[in-house]
Amino acid sequence: MYGQRSHAFLAGVIFLLVSQWLYPQVEDCTLDIAGQDTDIIVDIFQMNDDQKTRLETLIAELEFARRPLEEEQRRILNEHPQSTESDLHNLAKKYSILNNKLVDLSVEYDQMLLGIFNDKQFAYYISLCEEAARRPLNPIRLEEEEEE
Repeated sequence: MYGQRSHAFLAGVIFLLVSQWLYPQVEDCTLDIAGQDTDIIVDIFQMNDDQKTRLETLIAELEFARRPLEEEQRRILNEHPQSTESDLHNLAKKYSILNNKLVDLSVEYDQMLLGIFNDKQFAYYISLCEEAARRPLNPIRLEEEEEE
């Protein structure tokens, strides 16, 4: 009986390892407009002046939206008790939640940037994502874009 359970367990572990190897988690193909090198985005996608202006607006809006989350992270790091293992676990959990919100916010703004791309720029983005084995994001069209 013990031998059959251990074989079943071992088979389950092998299955999980093989499936992770055959079907790895594909990461999103982000542009990271919150990053330092937005000039590279402008150059690679040959953005026109209107798109550059919209990119700058998106960056400013993203920075404004990120600020309270980043301040909360700093506050938690400075003020949260850290004397026990439980305290540290709770701190990590709270910090991780805020970090996930920051990542989600960045992805959303990348999607808004994709929403101002023309068809040729978006096709180029898709090809770059495929080359990097990343999952392309779906664009978010801003209301003013839809009215034009």
